[in-house]
Amino acid sequence: MTQATHTPTLSTAATFRALKCKECGEEYELKATHVCEFCFGPLEVAYDYSAIQRQVSRASIQAGPNSIWRYRPFLPVATDNPIDVGTGMTPLVQANRLARRLGLKKLYIKNDAVNMPTLSFKDRVVSVALTRARELGFTTVSCASTGNLANSTAAIAAHAGLDCCVFIPSDLEAGKVLGTLIYGPTVMAVQGNYDQVNRLCSEVANTHGWGFVNINLRPYYSEGSKTLGYEVAEQLGWELPDHVVAPLASGSLFTKIYKGFQEFVKVGLVDEKPVRFSGAQAEGCSPIAQAFREGRDFISPVKPNTIAKSIAIGNPADGVYAVDVAKKTNGNIESVNDTEIIEGIKLLAETEGIFTETAGGTTIAVLKKLVEAGKINPDETTVVYITGNGLKTQEALQGCINEPLTIEPKLDSFERALERSRTLDRLEWQQVLV
Repeated sequence: MTQATHTPTLSTAATFRALKCKECGEEYELKATHVCEFCFGPLEVAYDYSAIQRQVSRASIQAGPNSIWRYRPFLPVATDNPIDVGTGMTPLVQANRLARRLGLKKLYIKNDAVNMPTLSFKDRVVSVALTRARELGFTTVSCASTGNLANSTAAIAAHAGLDCCVFIPSDLEAGKVLGTLIYGPTVMAVQGNYDQVNRLCSEVANTHGWGFVNINLRPYYSEGSKTLGYEVAEQLGWELPDHVVAPLASGSLFTKIYKGFQEFVKVGLVDEKPVRFSGAQAEGCSPIAQAFREGRDFISPVKPNTIAKSIAIGNPADGVYAVDVAKKTNGNIESVNDTEIIEGIKLLAETEGIFTETAGGTTIAVLKKLVEAGKINPDETTVVYITGNGLKTQEALQGCINEPLTIEPKLDSFERALERSRTLDRLEWQQVLV
């Protein structure tokens, strides 16, 4: 495993011009760096929007590949040959049955539970990060992960022919561990929580010079989440929704969907309108929700204790920016307990046939909570972001769903079991009505 060897020049088609501190505005060269040397604020990619506007139109986007790379001028890569594994353009499902259950009229599910290649939204950010890593000359890539990011980094690195070493907490769900190991990376299972894993990775990045997608490559990596905003706008007929509900871990996804909407407005692809942003956290790891609820402009770190491990980041890097987005858009940030999370998973599956992981269960449970509190207008066009697949977190549902009915290979055995099943269903409905 080796470190970066060269820094390429930008192509004439490149539309990104610098890294810029989100706090003080200081600008930096487009290298593998993520923290301002003056104020220690996070760095973000800055673009030439006039150049983007000259390059894009609705027609040019629709003529592009059926992946996130149809939006390449908005993404921080110089190459015309990015790593494209079919990531993006996931379904925007009109969730009529769930809407009726909740009392809404226009509800959509942005379903990244079927995103390629590893069934989570992380495939978006990793595709961008590894394309940029390759441009910067890295031959070894890495990440600190709660599971989904490790899956994506390992899979896309394998496709791109890059060496890969990923770091995960040692107590991750078996599906996520297996879903990383299958691609043949080096996997380091750290005896600690995500925040401890992340601190270790910062040391490794400084020592070995590897391309860590969510550390030294973070400014490029995080831009991939904007595509969730672009796709929703395009799939709604080049219009913005009225309200979005999305999960919060580091807070980056939330802020980048907002940035994506703003960029489409800026270059004239959609009309400007107010979009409310509401975020979802698990009570067992809800530092952003706590800050929002208490009106704070800082995040107090917490120790995670929840089944929603994929969003269990106790010290979220973009937490304050997520709070700011929710406040300025007149949105909300709520948290739900583990029981509500499981009920959210089941509710989405039973109404729309979408099996989501615990992060999605958190988001659906918060959606339900917001509706019941009168914080979502039933007439609004609301989009809920489902970011990962339930096959990865099956342990969370053990003991919480029905068991198969075991029968003999005889008709009368089947008939008795069917009657038992119908009786149980009637009892469940009576309990719901009560």
